[in-house]
Amino acid sequence: MLTRIVRTKAEKGHHVRNQTVKAAVLVAGALLLAACGTNKTESGSGGGNNQSCDQSKGTLVIGVIAPQSGGLSALGLGIRNSAQLAAAQANEKCATPGYKLEVQTEDDQATAQVGAQAATRLSSNANVVGVVGTLNSSVAQSVQPILKGKNIVQVSPANTNPSLTRGAEYGTAPKRQFENYFRVCATDDLQGPFAAKYLVGKAGKKSIAIITDGKTYGEGLAAEFKKQAEKDGATIVATAKVGEKDTDFSGVIGTISGSKPDAVYYGGEYPQAGPLSKQLKDAGLNIPVMGGDGIYDGKYIELGGKEGDLATSVGAPTDTLDTAKAFVSAYKAKAYKDDFSAYGAFSYDATNAIIGALSKTLTGGGEWSEAKRADVIKNVQSYSAEGATGEVKFDEYGDSTNKLLTVYKVSGGKWVADETGTFGG
Repeated sequence: MLTRIVRTKAEKGHHVRNQTVKAAVLVAGALLLAACGTNKTESGSGGGNNQSCDQSKGTLVIGVIAPQSGGLSALGLGIRNSAQLAAAQANEKCATPGYKLEVQTEDDQATAQVGAQAATRLSSNANVVGVVGTLNSSVAQSVQPILKGKNIVQVSPANTNPSLTRGAEYGTAPKRQFENYFRVCATDDLQGPFAAKYLVGKAGKKSIAIITDGKTYGEGLAAEFKKQAEKDGATIVATAKVGEKDTDFSGVIGTISGSKPDAVYYGGEYPQAGPLSKQLKDAGLNIPVMGGDGIYDGKYIELGGKEGDLATSVGAPTDTLDTAKAFVSAYKAKAYKDDFSAYGAFSYDATNAIIGALSKTLTGGGEWSEAKRADVIKNVQSYSAEGATGEVKFDEYGDSTNKLLTVYKVSGGKWVADETGTFGG
């Protein structure tokens, strides 16, 4: 705009000008700059600024804590994009009267310490109304108490370790850990046994080696798998651990190969699981590798996951759900560079749970303040809606009431759903 003003002056060609005209131009420029400053948006907010909405009270922030770089970024970027989509749609619908919503994404690098720093940054902002995240259960353990300290609601699209909601004795003496923490996905005390039922029962594998990465998610999931697999008649013939940064698995393969397993169950994530599968085959152990939702991503196959490998993941396949059609269509319309991946629909639902609770909190034209965070938590607890993943609702521990799980198989170079259901014990 300022360039055009200079060009217009040049076109008129005189270097002597009426001082009144100069003053008018300066005032107009100042007003334009002020207007631009008022409409400033954070990068990556997802847009959706509907000028017909009343947004005069300012901007409220939904935080996202998930890996945006590193080996697990494919999952984290899908979480971020889906949260941005939900916020953009909310802005278009004037869902938060008087306010505009923006998304502030923090890269936790799938690391607990970095996640804690991200939570600290977000919790220092009085306009943060809630946080979507984390991806990793180990990161959640560091984030939970920080957000609780500022009474900020947290809704995870992906944490599956049951202790996060129900404590260390979740199986026998469950106890709510953080009243501000919720999740929209099924937990590992369902996912592990669901995998065991399939691998031992349907696939007929009876001699199974278990390999884990030593992290909270992988260890917990493998432990739940082991209990059910043994109950169903399988023998765990070998166990081994790999490091989070390992790329050469010859030592671990040597450890388990003598026990002649007919399958490997891996507790961990795809950056190690994919190469492990390939190296097992190259070493002559052409047996299926099975894991949880941490390996259910196209990257697993790119990194070496082979035909016949298996994974469980939370929910039903997104592209088969009638409830997810609008989400998938809207996501594609945004032309994001990255796929919504395993947790995109869950992130969308988690974000909408926060937005729905916030909208209820602000009903009647109330002003936002940090004191309102307690009401947001209460309103998330009572939230109930049909989301992209199906019913979105929480039990007394903050766990999702939606217990659906799916087994996927690598077939024709891609993940194909093989069985969807729930674990009944």
